[in-house]
Amino acid sequence: MGESNDTMLYKSNSTYSLKQPRERNLYDNIHALMTGQSYCVLCTQGSGQPYGSVIAFAVNSQLNAVVFVTPIATHKYRLLTECDQVALVIDNRADDHTTDDSGIDALTATGRAVRLSVVEEIETCKQALIQKHPHMHEFIDSPDNAYFRIQIQRYLHVTRLSEVNEWFPSQT
Repeated sequence: MGESNDTMLYKSNSTYSLKQPRERNLYDNIHALMTGQSYCVLCTQGSGQPYGSVIAFAVNSQLNAVVFVTPIATHKYRLLTECDQVALVIDNRADDHTTDDSGIDALTATGRAVRLSVVEEIETCKQALIQKHPHMHEFIDSPDNAYFRIQIQRYLHVTRLSEVNEWFPSQT
């Protein structure tokens, strides 16, 4: 289509349409959180219990895939291999909101985690993570790690601590 990344499009009924202003604003808020934050909480489950783990992550430009790395010899890895349904929680609480909490935004991104096994996909994952987290180069490149991609199916965006909007990224 020759459109720039600044012209955000979404697929609806196999045709492309310009996003409506409200949806564009929602996309911009989600994009800002996903690209502006370095860490998030990965929510997994096992033995009937929920678990949360802090991870370093990178997101693709379409906001439909997140990659991360974890050592194989961890509880987190075991839980991911037992159940691929996960959620990510990303927020901007670390930003300065001491005088006004109306600027606090949070996301819950739900999807399925897949362990990467193709060498090219692993290398692409490593490069994305190293680009966003250069200080973690040794950890990211460790041979004791497993590399995962989460295919994001849905975002729930919360603003002002109670206003919730839902957004579904294109899966193409």
